[in-house]
Amino acid sequence: MANRPSRETLSKRMDEMIRSIRDDIVSGKRSVGDFLPSERELGKLHRISNKSVRHCLDVLVAEGLIEKIPKVGNRIADVTDGNSITIRFGCHRTTVEETDLGTLLSQFHKQYPRIRVQTMMLEHYVSVRDTLESGIMDVVTVNYPNFREMVEHDALRLLEPQRTNDDIYPYLNKLFVWDDRQWVQPLTFSPVVLCYNRNHFREKNVLEPDSSWTWDDLRRAADKLAVPNERYGFYFYLLSNNRWPVFLLQSGAALPPEGEPVRICDGPWMKALQLCRDIVMNQALMPLFYEEADAEKLFLQEKASMIMTTYFGLNELKKAGFEYDIAPVPYQGDPRTMLIAIGLGINAKSEQKEAAQTFVDFLTSYSSQLNIRQRTLSIPALKPAAEWIGQETMFRPLRYPMHRDIVPTYRLYTDLNVTIPMLSAIINEVKLYWAGLESEESVCVKIEQKLNELREANASRREAAVETV
Repeated sequence: MANRPSRETLSKRMDEMIRSIRDDIVSGKRSVGDFLPSERELGKLHRISNKSVRHCLDVLVAEGLIEKIPKVGNRIADVTDGNSITIRFGCHRTTVEETDLGTLLSQFHKQYPRIRVQTMMLEHYVSVRDTLESGIMDVVTVNYPNFREMVEHDALRLLEPQRTNDDIYPYLNKLFVWDDRQWVQPLTFSPVVLCYNRNHFREKNVLEPDSSWTWDDLRRAADKLAVPNERYGFYFYLLSNNRWPVFLLQSGAALPPEGEPVRICDGPWMKALQLCRDIVMNQALMPLFYEEADAEKLFLQEKASMIMTTYFGLNELKKAGFEYDIAPVPYQGDPRTMLIAIGLGINAKSEQKEAAQTFVDFLTSYSSQLNIRQRTLSIPALKPAAEWIGQETMFRPLRYPMHRDIVPTYRLYTDLNVTIPMLSAIINEVKLYWAGLESEESVCVKIEQKLNELREANASRREAAVETV
């Protein structure tokens, strides 16, 4: 009896089992027709009794996600049937956890039993514009770079215009407006932030970061926090277009208008790129990781004391066995950070536009957005839900509401007057400089040349498009 979990613990374990299986089905990790592990195996995995396992399975059966086959097992069900309308929803695998998508889909199917949502996972290398052009998806997640790509290629015709929701943060709505029309409905967002292990700071008697921190402050703290052969003081994925441009944004400089030559040598951009290199590469421990998610993995294993991440990334830390918190990213020059926004777009080619709109309205409703606020660490786009205050059911950083206070520091990569291909061109050249394989003089000349070439190509493409029209 002494080992029996409390009612609260049992409820959390059962909820975790339901959500885990639900998310695996939604994300495609478990396919239609696959069988779940036995009840005994599920009980051992989630540390609950067979009776509790059966209760969890009954919930999934009621949701239509699995079906019980007598004397055989529990099989993933086909959610489609002849009496329902099916819409296809394209999103990235990370969206499942970042929005608690499995729960939202379960609630949607209960509320709209005649509309079934089939999730289709998008790969990061696949263009959203091409996905919409193919007509495969009815609804698709669209981030700000996706939207700008569509603007630059005159492809907004692929999206169905949306009604502006005044309860969504105005600065998010504006991101997806073009020609005075709303094309994408904001869903979630995040600034880039600094995340740190509070235990490491206490252990090394280092004061915790605040909004006054410069990159020099971070470097000094990182040197004290680092432990040889054990952990980094600070880490972030250097090649991510959602991280390193923060340094350019903080320089306060942008490229000149089109028609004027690009000049960055001996300017603030090269100083920013040098600072970026020095912060990461001049640490006692040399970073040797190659994926954006490695930052959160290292932090979770307590192999990094500080990381540059987002509220989306905090969802990877739900099982952290230590106390952590967040702070604004340090600065050198202007206190700025990058804003990342994800929205929902309806395919103008969809044959189920009404059902697709119902689904988008549901995901951006107060109840769904509140679910995101309460059950994830992501920030919902709907202001009343994002700023909800009540009894928390999961660990949340002490400064979680910080996003409301640093709005004036939010910036976009377009504030640099660049396109995503231009950012990619910069990183392709500068990574040799960061690795110490090319001089600053050489790399800045190559970057200038590449950016000028891309601008000329963009101008030629636009001229050709006008002539075609």
